[in-house]
Amino acid sequence: MTLRKFAGLGALLSLVMPSLVMAADEVAAPVLNSGDTAWMLTSTALVLFMTIPGLALFYGGMVRSKNILSVMMQCFAITGLISVLWVIYGYSIAFDTTGMEQGVVNFNSFFGGMGKAFLAGVTPSSLTGPAALFPEAVFITFQMTFAIITPALIVGAFAERMKFSAMLIFMGIWFTLVYAPIAHMVWSGNGGLMWDWGVLDFAGGTVVHINAGVAGLICCLVLGKRKGFPTTPMAPHNLGYTLMGAAMLWVGWFGFNAGSAAAANGTAGMAMLVTQIATAAAALGWMFAEWVTHGKPSALGIASGVVAGLVAITPAAGTVGPMGALVIGLAAGVVCFFCATTLKRKLGYDDSLDAFGVHGIGGILGAILTGVFAAPALGGFGTVTDIGAQVWIQLKGVGFTVIYTAIVTFIILKVLDAVMGLRITEEEEAVGIDLALHNERGYNL
Repeated sequence: MTLRKFAGLGALLSLVMPSLVMAADEVAAPVLNSGDTAWMLTSTALVLFMTIPGLALFYGGMVRSKNILSVMMQCFAITGLISVLWVIYGYSIAFDTTGMEQGVVNFNSFFGGMGKAFLAGVTPSSLTGPAALFPEAVFITFQMTFAIITPALIVGAFAERMKFSAMLIFMGIWFTLVYAPIAHMVWSGNGGLMWDWGVLDFAGGTVVHINAGVAGLICCLVLGKRKGFPTTPMAPHNLGYTLMGAAMLWVGWFGFNAGSAAAANGTAGMAMLVTQIATAAAALGWMFAEWVTHGKPSALGIASGVVAGLVAITPAAGTVGPMGALVIGLAAGVVCFFCATTLKRKLGYDDSLDAFGVHGIGGILGAILTGVFAAPALGGFGTVTDIGAQVWIQLKGVGFTVIYTAIVTFIILKVLDAVMGLRITEEEEAVGIDLALHNERGYNL
C-alpha cells in the first residue's frame, strides 16, 4: 500500500509540476504596460515637436528675413542627420553598458560599447524601462529626440554666418564626440562617470542644455561676429513666429520633462506640475526685470523667459517640489535676462540668438539649484540629506561638462576651419544665406 501511495503521489506531481513551473515563468516574465507605453509614445512625439516646428519657428523669427530659411533648414537637416547617426551608433555609445562596473573608472565610464550598433537585438518584443514595461523601440526613439534637439540648439549661437556644409559635418562629429559620451556618463547607469558621482540630471540640464550652451559659446567665439555687429541693427524680423515657437516649446517640454519619468506615474505628474510653475515664474521674472531695466516689457523678452524657465527646471523636474520650482524659475528668468543682455554686451561676443545666455546659463543655474531643492527638507522628493555635499556633486558635474564640451568643441571647429572653412563669405552674408546657399527666399513679394 505504501509503495502504491508513493507511486500515485509521484504520478500526481509529474502532472502538476510542469503546470506550476509554467505558471512561475509566466509570473516572472516582463509584461508590457500599455499605459506607460502610451505615455512614452506621446512624450516622444512632444519632444520631436519641440525641434520641428517649435525651435525652427522660435529661432526663425529672431533672425533677419534674409536668413529665416537657413535656420529652419538647419533644424530640419539636423533632425534627419542625428536620427540616422543615432540608430547606426549613437544609441549604443550612449546606452550600451558593456564593460561598466559601479565604482570603477574605465573607458566605458565615458563611452558606451558597440553592442547596440545598428540597433542589434532590438525587436518588437524588446522591453525596457524602470520595470521593463514599454518597448525598447519607444525608448530609443524618445532618446533620439533628445539627441536631435541638443545640436539644434547650438544653431542659435552661430546663426547667419556658418556654411551649411560645415554645419552638417560639425554636428555629426560633435554628436559623436560630445553629446553621446556626455549622455552616457550621466544617464547610462552604474559605472557611468557622472552617474557614479551622484549627479542629478532628471531630463537633460547637463546632457542637453549646458552641453549645447557651452558649445554654442565656443562656436560664436571661433566664427567671430556677424558683419556689422554690434553697431548695425539686427532686429528679429518676425516675433510672431518666435512667440509661436516658444509656445510650442512650452507645450512640448511636458514630454521632455514628464516623459523622463519613463512611466505614467506620480513622478511624471509632479514633473509636469513643476515644469509649468517654473516656466511661468521665469517668464514673469524676465518680463519684470526687463521692464524695470529698460522701461518696457517686450514680447521677445517674455518668450526668452519662457525658455529660460524650461531649461532651468529640466535637471530638477523629477526631484524638486512646487515651491522649489517657483524659486528656480524666478532665478532663471532674472539671471538669464542679465546674462543675455548686460553680460553679452560687456564681453562683446556675438551669440546671435542667446543660445549660451539662455541654455548655457539656465542649465548651469538649474543644475546647481537641483542640489538644493531636491532635498526633502526644502520640499523636494529626492534622497538628498546633505545639501552642501549634493551641491558640490552638481558643481563637479557642471564643471566637467563645461570643460569637456568646450575643449572638444574648440578642437572640432579649428580642424574643420583648417580643412574646409567654417564661415560664409562677406558677400554671401550681405545677400543672406537663404539666397546665397539655398537659392530660395523666405518671402517672395
